[in-house]
Amino acid sequence: MLTVAPETRPAPRFLDGPAKQLLIGGVWRPAASGDTFETLDPATGRVLTSVAAAGQADVDAAVTAARAAFEDPSWAEMAPYQRSRILLQIADVMERHADELAVLDSLDMGGPLWMTRWLVDHSVEVIRHYAGWPTKFYGQTAPSDAGAFHYTLRQPLGVVAAITAWNGPVLQLAWKLGPALATGNTVVAKPAEWSPLSALRLGELLGETDLPPGVVNIVTGDGAGTGEALISHPGVDKVSFTGSLAVGKHILEVSSRDLKRVTLELGGKSPTIVFDDAGLEAAARGAVAGFAQGSGEGCVAGTRIFVQEPVRERFRELLLKEMEAYALGDPFHPDTRMGPLISARHFARVDSYLDSARAEGGTLVTAGEARDLYMPPTLIENVGPDARVVREEIFGPVAALMTFTDLDDAVAQGNDTIYGLSASVWTRDLARAHLVARRLQAGTVWVNTYAEMSAGTVPFGGFKQSGLGREHGTDVLDAYTEVKSVMIRFP
Repeated sequence: MLTVAPETRPAPRFLDGPAKQLLIGGVWRPAASGDTFETLDPATGRVLTSVAAAGQADVDAAVTAARAAFEDPSWAEMAPYQRSRILLQIADVMERHADELAVLDSLDMGGPLWMTRWLVDHSVEVIRHYAGWPTKFYGQTAPSDAGAFHYTLRQPLGVVAAITAWNGPVLQLAWKLGPALATGNTVVAKPAEWSPLSALRLGELLGETDLPPGVVNIVTGDGAGTGEALISHPGVDKVSFTGSLAVGKHILEVSSRDLKRVTLELGGKSPTIVFDDAGLEAAARGAVAGFAQGSGEGCVAGTRIFVQEPVRERFRELLLKEMEAYALGDPFHPDTRMGPLISARHFARVDSYLDSARAEGGTLVTAGEARDLYMPPTLIENVGPDARVVREEIFGPVAALMTFTDLDDAVAQGNDTIYGLSASVWTRDLARAHLVARRLQAGTVWVNTYAEMSAGTVPFGGFKQSGLGREHGTDVLDAYTEVKSVMIRFP
């Protein structure tokens, strides 16, 4: 286990002082109830700071502030080039504070610093991508007779509730803020209870830009209280959510009461498919990264590994060798590949799947010993397609290794899941790669790579129960706007 001396661990000044407050209408304020909660460092178990727990009154105030900002001419009538300039300011201030934001996420959710720094850098690129869009929203003119003029406008929805998960705090918030602001909406953001700090610090940094007050508001708290108040609020026009399938279904049910627009990026049980002609060393690196990187706490985790039968044993050897290279330790040690899981409760949940696999006859191979909140990469063999570890999202560094015979078998097994977020295919035969990519039921298919992310250019989202709608690409712009038809008859 790689460790860092306590005196050398970073201690951002942001953590000093009293409990962190809510950002509402450009003003920082405590929760109306005065309630707070603690956020912990999973690597040490120590309290990082206290954070305001927003209640119904606070959510009401935040939504009211967002509505007022949406209707205020300073935002509603802002010129497109000015909106682009503000988004570039946001990207610039994030870039200037990239190290601090990455450190806060590593402290808060346990991700290695190299990973959280990449997430922040990616987020900066995402915001810059969306900065180019305000000047490119075009309506259309429609055919009409000589006495009329018909055209369309693309207009913002209104107040967006942006709810993010704990496993990629800065990235997920940037993915929602970018398109929401570019299209002229206002936002009430609720970061996950387990990792709220980078969102709050970003809220402070927004004060260094020309963004009008109330355009972005931040409320913190748990899902049952703060989150429920936000998704059910009649003043919210759209919910953009990243998180679990169960919560996503609940949001969809609640949104139906007043037909809120909804984007849901939910769970996954992604297949990694390795054909016998693949570069096996590269495939093994990609496969292990697919389920172990980020401690397996990722929606795109490739937790079902299918290898063609003739190369199973060789590929298995390479997998185990690659697993051993995943050093566990303090997120701030330069050699750490995997940090701790987010919490004791989540660790117990992941560990329960290992017990379930044993009970179902599975054989477990691990690359180390689990202790504290650290879970080493674990491979499960000798389980069938109906095993819980094959059917359910684990959200930890655990994968099942299975075999297939031919292309049809690989596709059938890969699609045998309620999810459809992503897939990874490894083969040197590009004709086969294109065919498999077309037939897999997944929103993203990586070929001879894993988890490549665009900075906004390529749509991201899931088939089946992995979600509704898309983030990024041009699809996301439709998700944050309404089309209005205007028909004018000349007097």
